Amino acid sequence: MTALAHETPEAVMPEVTTPPSDLDDVLWQAWSAMELPEGYHAEIVEGFIEVSSTGRYSHGQVANRLRDRLVIFLAQSDFAARQDMNVIHERSVWIPDLFITLEDAEEHVTEDGLGIDVAAVQLIVEVVSPGSDGITRDRTRRRRAYARAGVPVYVLVDDFDEGGTVTVLSGPDRAQAVYGDEVRTAYGAAATVPSGPAKGFTIGPEITGGPRAGG
Repeated sequence: MTALAHETPEAVMPEVTTPPSDLDDVLWQAWSAMELPEGYHAEIVEGFIEVSSTGRYSHGQVANRLRDRLVIFLAQSDFAARQDMNVIHERSVWIPDLFITLEDAEEHVTEDGLGIDVAAVQLIVEVVSPGSDGITRDRTRRRRAYARAGVPVYVLVDDFDEGGTVTVLSGPDRAQAVYGDEVRTAYGAAATVPSGPAKGFTIGPEITGGPRAGG
């Protein structure tokens, strides 16, 4: 992964209504102009342009198991599970491993057609990537970014937290860029989504597998 960055304070982050800075605009223009080889994608996370390769098999397997089950769970609702789409908030761009939005989300597509406005996103799932950069991005920087954008539920499926955990975060405080509620469940047990269109959906061993060796 590579990153092109300008620094953002670690303390209280700006409100979501803060106008983009000149550097934000430069990063946006650079991201918009990028042409990447097949198998790579670029995001803007907290002022960094991050280029990542397609996840390894186990990473994709968990994300696809989740989507397969969410398709069934959401079948009688107005919502759908999506992958491989840009989620956009001001001058930030994310490509979550999985997210839930309206089945008919046309009115929430950004004016430039590049992605879905984060206001239409009800839940985001990230399968934590290996390596210190990937772990920090998913556990810390995305967590702040999604809370700041008001994403109602953020789920981390984390092979690298002891024997593996599923952490469900809800109750975002946009001004402080934190989630008010956190439930951390070890692999082998079931984590439950507390609210939104996926309320009551469980993430257990049928999705994550059992505890990892050495955990």
